[in-house]
Amino acid sequence: MRVLFWSYERGTWQYDLAVAGIVLFVLFSPRIIHYTDQPSLGPAAPASSLVTLQTVAPGQISTYRVDARLLATPTRTPELEHDLHETVQKNVQDLNHGRFEIVRIDPIRGEGGTIAYYDVSIKP
Repeated sequence: MRVLFWSYERGTWQYDLAVAGIVLFVLFSPRIIHYTDQPSLGPAAPASSLVTLQTVAPGQISTYRVDARLLATPTRTPELEHDLHETVQKNVQDLNHGRFEIVRIDPIRGEGGTIAYYDVSIKP
């Protein structure tokens, strides 16, 4: 009961044993428990945030329209391509494996000249 309430004085062997147990738990629990939580990136994706525009035969280039509000970076950078790859991978059932290449990214401007959508052409 004293361990539960942490009532041992510093420097005693019981205190040192309790600290060692906590440290071992923190270091080795991810290997045993297999936590599956992932940090969320951006806002939750509504169902209409990714729309299939054009799909041809399997193995050919497909085009998807991705809502720009799902992405953190509004400029054309390698991070934008990475974010679009993750968004398409999460929202398209056939591409969950993540092995596809983004061939082309076309920004679609909305009101006020801001980017509203991206048309993303991919090749599986």
